[in-house]
Amino acid sequence: MYGKWQSDTKIKITQSILSNVIDTLNGKANVELALRAFGHTQSYTLQDCNDTKLEIPFSNNNNDLIKDKLKGLVPKGSSPIANSLKAAKLDFPECKNCRNIVILITDGIDDCGDDPCKISQTMQNQGAIIKPFIIGIGKGNSDYFKCVGNYFGVNNEIEFTKKLNDIVNQAIYGSTCQVDMLDSYKAPSETNVPMIFYESRSKQPKYSFIHTMNSKGLSDTLEIDPLISYDIEIQTLPKVKIEDVNIKAGSHTIIPINVSQGTLVIKYKGKEQNTKPIGVLVKRKGERETINLQNINSSERYLVGKYDLEVLTQPRLFLENIEIVQSSTTQIEIPATGNVQITKPNDSFSTLFVNEDDNWKFVANLSRKQLETISLLPGKYQVVFRPKNSTLTKDTKVIEFKIESSETTIITFENKNK
Repeated sequence: MYGKWQSDTKIKITQSILSNVIDTLNGKANVELALRAFGHTQSYTLQDCNDTKLEIPFSNNNNDLIKDKLKGLVPKGSSPIANSLKAAKLDFPECKNCRNIVILITDGIDDCGDDPCKISQTMQNQGAIIKPFIIGIGKGNSDYFKCVGNYFGVNNEIEFTKKLNDIVNQAIYGSTCQVDMLDSYKAPSETNVPMIFYESRSKQPKYSFIHTMNSKGLSDTLEIDPLISYDIEIQTLPKVKIEDVNIKAGSHTIIPINVSQGTLVIKYKGKEQNTKPIGVLVKRKGERETINLQNINSSERYLVGKYDLEVLTQPRLFLENIEIVQSSTTQIEIPATGNVQITKPNDSFSTLFVNEDDNWKFVANLSRKQLETISLLPGKYQVVFRPKNSTLTKDTKVIEFKIESSETTIITFENKNK
């Protein structure tokens, strides 16, 4: 930093430009500054990689203290950039709603053999700092610093001044964006869906909104931090996620996301049922993961596409290739269940089967209670029964019966071996 550059030495130019920018922040609400320097207390011949010091800690109205300290800084030794970043983590006071921003000004790279990329990425993942800004005096170090943070090489004093002011403005002033939820025709007509913004690096949630249209029928404007890259999850069924979304500082960013939807209505066939709601598992066609549990006699919106349904009746009812179409309603009717009331001796063995294509398919093993009532889909059934105290297979009894919607069938087994 003692090298000649433009009108003076690099350190003198840096002191002057930084002091001028600090002046613009006098009296700025909710902004605190601190100054950490490195390579300024020990001679280069000592190669002291711990030569980093918090010269002025964070506080209100310390601008003049920082400017005075800047004037006295003399570059002497090494460039322990990685250790300085690591130490900066402890410089920031505890604050849940603050943005911890590091602006690193240097004319070289770390010469202590440490990895500033790893340090920076770890701190970002922990949420300790936002992705740092690095101003490199002179070109040639962009590849080295691109994994550390946002690197800006400056070739003259004018570029230096402009870039530092731009960075400070990004740090202080927010930006706006809107999320356009596109339908199948690429029109931003979808709305009323929750959306969650996560910090891309730390994966921590930052904002939660329900998408809203304003009075002009446009996606409402959001004010968010432009210094963070975001992963955005749109909580449709199934959810849609886009990663590494960057908001341009000082401008309005439009974020288009394809979330075309239609409606699925599931209801009972025939008259309304006053029974306990039965759930329906909704899955993407051919996939195993359940994306929603929808009750019969309800409606839900899903992304356009094909789905498989598993109705949680006894026996299970599987419906495949159910298509959801943009802005349309797909209606599915489920046969209303009926009941079977089974009376049998206590501690008996009994199993329920359903007839499918002239084959008896297992439904459930019944309890050993004397009286049991089961809700079943319409169809042909049989119960296979044998008393517990019987020692003969021929004591097995079979009763076949039919279930009709909203009707109750009564069957009785007697223990003749008693």
